[in-house]
Amino acid sequence: MRRDAETGVETIRAHFDGHAYDPHFHDAYLVGLTEQGVQQFSCRRSLHRSTPGRIILIEPGEVHDGHAPEEAGFTYRMLYLDARLIGRHAEPLAERRAGPELGFRATLMDDPQLAGAISTAFSLLHSGDIRLARDAALDNLIGCLADRMIGHAPSVALAPRRPATVPVDLRRVRDLLHARMSTEIGLNELATMAGTDRFRLTRAFRAAYGLAPHAYLVQLRLIEAWRRLARGDRPADVAAAVGFADQSHLGRWFHRAYRLTPTTYRKFCTNVPDRKPATG
Repeated sequence: MRRDAETGVETIRAHFDGHAYDPHFHDAYLVGLTEQGVQQFSCRRSLHRSTPGRIILIEPGEVHDGHAPEEAGFTYRMLYLDARLIGRHAEPLAERRAGPELGFRATLMDDPQLAGAISTAFSLLHSGDIRLARDAALDNLIGCLADRMIGHAPSVALAPRRPATVPVDLRRVRDLLHARMSTEIGLNELATMAGTDRFRLTRAFRAAYGLAPHAYLVQLRLIEAWRRLARGDRPADVAAAVGFADQSHLGRWFHRAYRLTPTTYRKFCTNVPDRKPATG
């Protein structure tokens, strides 16, 4: 895994056997290729199977998981592109289409030109090539993506894709989870806000947003933890800031979603060890 200091673009090449990661979402655009094996995952309420050479495209907020259905496992390479980076490069496209938020036409694609752009950008960013080469490859990749994107109506940041008919009360529940992301909140309070009981709330929320309220809250905390770790905050401090009980609690959820420990991810991004300097 690598993080480009100038753009914040992260690149990861990984191999998984069996279960890869639990359902989760990111606040970045995920753009990658399956290199080897069969990569099976759920996204947009459908089960997908990606084979070598196929392109994987996942938007911010889209809930997805990962699994290797065959014994040989699978290997993939992926770029995590900040939504603001996509927006700046593709602004003219957004103005011509349905709204400022851009989305992919499909989750899986077979497109040699785009695959080449992904491979080149990944290789140059992952290896830390010269800045001009990295910039040119990234611009070419985003240009290729923009040509294959469609416009979405604006939505709340981090909210998974949802139908336009989500009841107002459910949106209020979701907004409260965002506002009180780091505090404890119970299902009874959320159900009262929605004017229903806790069991109906859980079913309705999952249908609208892809995750039950508690799982959605955990994802909000993980997204914020990801940001804080990337800037160099210590895992123990991050855990306290985003609402986990302690560093171990953060570590368990972080590993389930990303198959990395918070300490490992922080080191990838900053090369800073997880300890305070000795004093004497």
